[in-house]
Amino acid sequence: MTMTGLCNRRDWLQRSGMGLGAIALTDLLIRDGFTAPGALAQPHHPPRAKRVIYLFQSGGPSQLETFDYKPLLNEKQGQPLPDSVRAGQRLTGMSANQAILPLAGSFTEFHQYGQNGTWVSDLLPHTAQVVDDIAVVRSMYTEAINHDPAITLLQTGQQIAGRPSIGAWLNYGLGSDNDDLPAFVVLITRGKADQPLYARLWGSAFLPTRHQGVQFRAGKEPVLYLDNPPGIDRSSRGQLLNKLRSLHEAEFAETGDPMVEARIDQYEMAFRMQASVPEATDLAGEPEHIFEMYGPDSKKPGTFAANCLQARRLAERGVKFIQLYHQGWDQHGSLPTAISTQCRETDQPAAALLKDLKQRGMLDDTLVVWGGEFGRTNYSQGKLTASNYGRDHHPRCFSMWLAGGGVQGGVTYGETCEFGYNIASKPAHVRDFHATLLHLLGLDHQRLTFKFQGLDARLTGVEHAHVLHDILKA
Repeated sequence: MTMTGLCNRRDWLQRSGMGLGAIALTDLLIRDGFTAPGALAQPHHPPRAKRVIYLFQSGGPSQLETFDYKPLLNEKQGQPLPDSVRAGQRLTGMSANQAILPLAGSFTEFHQYGQNGTWVSDLLPHTAQVVDDIAVVRSMYTEAINHDPAITLLQTGQQIAGRPSIGAWLNYGLGSDNDDLPAFVVLITRGKADQPLYARLWGSAFLPTRHQGVQFRAGKEPVLYLDNPPGIDRSSRGQLLNKLRSLHEAEFAETGDPMVEARIDQYEMAFRMQASVPEATDLAGEPEHIFEMYGPDSKKPGTFAANCLQARRLAERGVKFIQLYHQGWDQHGSLPTAISTQCRETDQPAAALLKDLKQRGMLDDTLVVWGGEFGRTNYSQGKLTASNYGRDHHPRCFSMWLAGGGVQGGVTYGETCEFGYNIASKPAHVRDFHATLLHLLGLDHQRLTFKFQGLDARLTGVEHAHVLHDILKA
């Protein structure tokens, strides 16, 4: 749906002559169960999912050590990548000047799990136990070969910065299910040094700013600048905001500037969050068996495990899009040691999240996504030894998984060639992933648009995208 004018809930109430009284009535209705509307009066079709938890593994996890079993690489260990397989495809500057590109088999073993025998690495024993709830897509691909454009494409639909993020699009189209918390929350694992993350990855770009993601942090101040200054109590802050709102509403009535209304919304949300955020982020009341399910790190604020548990709490409270970022997957060298650490940090919490949602009856309408911005090469970057190797960036094929929210569990989609270098069947572009995600939320990716620079902009852009119907429940 394209926004064609500035008229919205607050503007409509003002111009219909009801004024501040109607605004107050609307706030009361929201607190009695009504939700903040989006641009759409209703979804394009019945949704399968109400919310999304996206576990983004920043840096590019190696599919060859996680979900894409390629025994041929072990058989041909150290032999050069055949020219017929590479077919002249471009390399990064980090391995383009190597004398040879030696094939590197995985140091870890794989086994089959679940009713359909899905191959899963021994590095992911907890994920292996929930494989019947997930759909593994082995044929993802992208054009971006470096981190910044690749992660920007995954998060915003374009390689160049300046486009709204996935969560912002969902907030714009569908609105909020909880007026006291942001519809879009970001959680970043604390203390992980790797490729940088930018606020624009969860930004709203040309969409109204109220749709951007809000980062929650571990510690005493989960949201920066939310607490009152010393000497200011909640009553005083409320009186101040009421006066400020009156001034902004007078300005909006005169100018019709949507940025003024956005400021009103943000002030009001921040005031409500002063009460809602402490309750939502306090894990102390969780029973001991839940902490045990998510693993020992779940009691350490800011870890991936604690963030997964926090994501479940936010999902329970109506947050529509919860984005977790876990850095550290950029393993150009020392891959066996580094990826083992990454999997220990993420495997148990990710599997526990699925189990926790399922036992609460929430997995059916919660879409959970796991994956990074691209894959890794089937050859070693730098020296290959019996116990050590690294893998360069590889956009030609990589693996992701999806679970819940209308996704058919226990299936795999697409295959790569026996060398794990090219896609052999059912290619799935990043745009196809976006189209599928929107479809599960009840949105047609071609119809969720916003007028920008004379065009109907959309998450999937102007190129072809299709929904991955083979991984969806009938």
